[in-house]
Amino acid sequence: MVMQKIHVPYTVPAGKKAEYLKNWEIATRGTGKLFMFACDQKVEHLNDDFVAPGLDPEIADPRHYFEIAKRAHIGVLGSQLGLIAKYADICPKVPFLIKANSKTNLIKRNSRDPFSNRWLPMDDVIKFKKKSGLNIVGVGYTVYIGSEFESESFGQAARIVHDAHQEGLLAVVWMYPRGRAVKNEEDVHLLAGGAGVAVCLGADFVKISYPYSQATAATAKKFREVITAAGRTGVICIGGKKMPVKKFLEQIHNQINLAGTSGVAIGRNIFQHPLEEAVRMADSIAAVALYGYSAANAYKIYLGKTKLSGKPRPSQSTIKSFLSMSF
Repeated sequence: MVMQKIHVPYTVPAGKKAEYLKNWEIATRGTGKLFMFACDQKVEHLNDDFVAPGLDPEIADPRHYFEIAKRAHIGVLGSQLGLIAKYADICPKVPFLIKANSKTNLIKRNSRDPFSNRWLPMDDVIKFKKKSGLNIVGVGYTVYIGSEFESESFGQAARIVHDAHQEGLLAVVWMYPRGRAVKNEEDVHLLAGGAGVAVCLGADFVKISYPYSQATAATAKKFREVITAAGRTGVICIGGKKMPVKKFLEQIHNQINLAGTSGVAIGRNIFQHPLEEAVRMADSIAAVALYGYSAANAYKIYLGKTKLSGKPRPSQSTIKSFLSMSF
């Protein structure tokens, strides 16, 4: 397994550098790219993503997230602390990322600009990590640029990123242009601005929208502006609404290979399938996002015609070898 040279932020103390590098290698499966299984929708979208015509009833049960994660080739499962605390016994060895804030979709954008307040102080997250013994490798926080409350979000996000690094944890910022001042949430130039904010907050990865409504090869190349603006912060794109699998895999392939993104953050396009299909879907995404498969070959994994032959998570000996080269 080829290990990347990682730029460790100066907000990570010397005594926590090894922990940070270990969490990076575990979360990215030694590839340098992050595949987040995004599981925060129980709050963000309420029950809209779970009970609808055409969806299997098993999808509505929160354990569905964790049964998928137990079997699939994901990088991290990202969700709220409470949900992880309730269900992590299903897949205790899976790496988790704690989502530090969330809000529902009941208050519409035309009535009030969005703000998602922090749920818990970082001290509680750190205590939970230590006492639970779970494989918690990072934290996440959502910022809405363009909202009249963006300055409050910046302050909370900056503190969470700083406190995460102080403990050797990764920090992922969800960065969405939202609010009455935002005219086009898919504007690439604006998305690049958000990526620039994320790197100024010190984020290791930024989870950002992708212009799926105009998703062509040309769009992917234009999206390079976002990658450049993010600098040393890796860009991972949202999956958005469920779409045909073959088309979706082609979009991820373009994001990774034409735009230069550093991974993906996928929710509905995985968990809105029944369990076995969801696992194959996740593995097909990992094939493209982490291991360089073509969309066509990844689609064969989804169909069950072949299995993912991606590398396992880095072993302890591999991580130790990498750490010795990084100091």
